[in-house]
Amino acid sequence: MMNMYKWIAGINLALVAPIMVSPAVSAQLPQTTFLALRPLETGLWQFDSPGRSPQQLCLVDPAILFQLAHNGPACRRFVIANAADEATVHYSCGAAGWGRTTIRVETPRLVQISTQGIKQRTPFAFKGAGRHVGDCQSDSSIRK
Repeated sequence: MMNMYKWIAGINLALVAPIMVSPAVSAQLPQTTFLALRPLETGLWQFDSPGRSPQQLCLVDPAILFQLAHNGPACRRFVIANAADEATVHYSCGAAGWGRTTIRVETPRLVQISTQGIKQRTPFAFKGAGRHVGDCQSDSSIRK
């Protein structure tokens, strides 16, 4: 199995994990129903981007894909587009930075993600595909 503590465009996926494990934190996040995310399957997803190694994560809440670079309830989301096959969100996390993410859902097991912004005064960008590759391992330390 791949090392799940890898980086996507400078984003350590392992740092995002504790936020989504906690139900208390999830309850604090604004609950927007994203039409495009409804059909997505939960489970183990692999993200591929040209020039980067594939990354895997256990996806429980697809909405976390909007904020791969920033986690936590301190971020405010502004929904720019919420269609059946595509959603775009701009989010602001105060001094931690901001981002803008577009997710295009091609099938319940395939998405295209484009995100960019500023994290801790440093620009980041990621563009790639996410594919559902199976069930999460019960001992997986990354759950989102």
